Amino acid sequence: MNISLTGRHVELTEPIKAYMNTSINTLSKYNMDIISVNLIASSQTKKGKPLSVVEFVINLAHKNSIVIKQSDQDLYAAIDLAAERAQKAMRRIHDKENTHHKDGINEAKNEANKAIDLHEADEAMEDEIIPVELTLYKPREVEDVLNDLKDSNKMFEIFLDNENKTRVLYKRSDGRFGLY
Repeated sequence: MNISLTGRHVELTEPIKAYMNTSINTLSKYNMDIISVNLIASSQTKKGKPLSVVEFVINLAHKNSIVIKQSDQDLYAAIDLAAERAQKAMRRIHDKENTHHKDGINEAKNEANKAIDLHEADEAMEDEIIPVELTLYKPREVEDVLNDLKDSNKMFEIFLDNENKTRVLYKRSDGRFGLY
């Protein structure tokens, strides 16, 4: 990890540099590929008050850079706040990488198929098939089908009439009935 400490309008004394280095070293606990960390400390005046501004630029391998800018009246407090925000950003990226599993579709299929014996499943399905005689093959009167359709929630009924023709009786949107 390449560390760069810069002071703009601020003299970086040895205690300040040591404090900056310890705050940067806290970022290594996430075991991410940190290429470089640039820490820029500067002094500004806003509305007549002097402010210390700290900017972290963290370059990660194969990811976007993290840029954090923090200001406070005290330089040490600004460093602490910026380091805390940088740790939070690193933790988010770390958690996103480790909790979002990237299982391949083939691995998922293999895991699902391990628990299923296809031969047993085929036999079980054969046992569940029950032949049922359909009422469609029995000739019915249109009036009987109309009464059944009125009493049910069905939208249509398919049946054979007395002339052995397949017919469809259906409910229309206007409340009346149609017959094909």
